[in-house]
Amino acid sequence: MTRASAARSARAAGYCATVFGRGLALVVLVPVLMYSAVLCLVGVGLLILPHELRLLRRLADGERDRLGRWAAAPTPPAGPHARRRLMAVLSDPATGRDLRWAAAMTVAGTVLGLIGTVLFLFPAAVLVLGGLWWLFPADDPIRLILNVPIDSWGSAVYAGVPQFLLSVLLALFGPPLLARLAASVSRWLLAPSAAAVLAERVSTLDRTRTGAIDAHGNELRRIERDLHDGTQARLVSLAMQLGLAERTLSADPTAVGPLLTRAREGAEEAMAELRDVLRSVYPPILADRGLAGAVSAVVARCPVPATLELGELGDVPAQIEVAVYFAIAEALTNAAKHAHARSVSVTLARAGGTLRAQITDDGRGGAAEGGGTGLRGMRQRVEAVDGVLRVQSPPGGPTVITVECPCGS
Repeated sequence: MTRASAARSARAAGYCATVFGRGLALVVLVPVLMYSAVLCLVGVGLLILPHELRLLRRLADGERDRLGRWAAAPTPPAGPHARRRLMAVLSDPATGRDLRWAAAMTVAGTVLGLIGTVLFLFPAAVLVLGGLWWLFPADDPIRLILNVPIDSWGSAVYAGVPQFLLSVLLALFGPPLLARLAASVSRWLLAPSAAAVLAERVSTLDRTRTGAIDAHGNELRRIERDLHDGTQARLVSLAMQLGLAERTLSADPTAVGPLLTRAREGAEEAMAELRDVLRSVYPPILADRGLAGAVSAVVARCPVPATLELGELGDVPAQIEVAVYFAIAEALTNAAKHAHARSVSVTLARAGGTLRAQITDDGRGGAAEGGGTGLRGMRQRVEAVDGVLRVQSPPGGPTVITVECPCGS
């Protein structure tokens, strides 16, 4: 319990230190913004204020990322004219939230961050000052602790131990409380309005549904092409073989056998191709073995040595199973075909209402959408079920593909 409390206090103190640093930066930046706003009356501020607002956006985005609640809103692209650049920045609804956050955090962030950081360091300061009491003059106030004059090691221990215990309690419970308070203030000031959240949600749904429709259309065209070029051609050949056998039956019955053999082989090939087409729509292994068994099988068949870390999945909707299964299968194919990886690791687990899959390979990296790796199709399939696909693939590797899909609680 003490170790967990100490770790929690350390994280909170780190956040308080960050808030204190941002508060100091805002103490400088806010007056500069006000001065630049006044300079807009003579035209100079029109040139420098957009850059200062972008700097403020970076500070606010850092706080958004730290809070982990809202995605950082990008700065609108600048136009060719100075006034247009400024109006583009000011028209962004997030700019108003950034400004009110900056005004409040110049005081709240600096004070809360400083107190939280100091409280965490207080026990160390008590130990250091208590151990160095002999360096201070006899009449120095620091040698008077809890109304006990410090003139020997015994009196230092007698008065210092209670003070140290009090400082430890303050260090354990003070920084988390102040960090939560500072985070609450930032969330309240940086949180988008209900209308902005709804507009963003509508925009996301419009984009993902458009991608889903495109993916569905591409899938239908692929199935049609496979049926036309493969199965249909074999069925036409089968019909021709049977017709030729029918005409040959009366003239030369002994020649019918080889024709029927070729017709049977053509029918078997047509059925095999038809099964492949159906398997690409909904893999039968998902219905037979579920997502865990299907992923285990595709990992076992991977040409590259692959490991699987499988957590508890629970009940997963069918559309989520299909999206995650194909994403993992495509990622493993890319690792072997494009990345030339030597090993791959797959992690699949469920945390609350989110199913998360992560595929990591040690290949050459540099994976990008549109490069023939199928990433665009993976993203469309995942976003069609309100999921998120993230790709981290710097040149030289490693490549990390993360899929997160909501599947209920």
